[in-house]
Amino acid sequence: MRAIIWFFPAMLASGPVAASGGFSCSAEGKAVSIEVSGGVTHGMGSPVFSLQGAIEIRDDVVAEDLRKVGFERGHLAQYWLDGSELRLVLYREREGDRPHGYAELTMKTVAGEAGTFAGGYALEVFDMTGATGGEGKTAIFEGKVSCSVE
Repeated sequence: MRAIIWFFPAMLASGPVAASGGFSCSAEGKAVSIEVSGGVTHGMGSPVFSLQGAIEIRDDVVAEDLRKVGFERGHLAQYWLDGSELRLVLYREREGDRPHGYAELTMKTVAGEAGTFAGGYALEVFDMTGATGGEGKTAIFEGKVSCSVE
């Protein structure tokens, strides 16, 4: 009888094993550095419950205030994670009263061995500062990105 009394509370307290995990992606190039990480649940759709990230652009073609951009969960525009792919789209608009500007980071990777994913990124930075005629300036950076997923 004692075994039964302890069995059910022990089962309830144990909870699901590996109910959450995470991903971490990085890229380092001459003009761009990228670091993005997040937490995901291993349930239906593997939703992202936390995200932190940052880009740093070392190119004068981009306005000073758009060269370092941080990302949080609310900036995650699109996301896909399954056994064979990890895809992320992060979007953040310029803050303050300056003209419209944004940074959009797209990462597409495919699975390799033991939780590693590799692929490419495209970083688009748009800036309306100094624009005449309604057209702004767009800078696009591309490169390789590597990720790990647990």
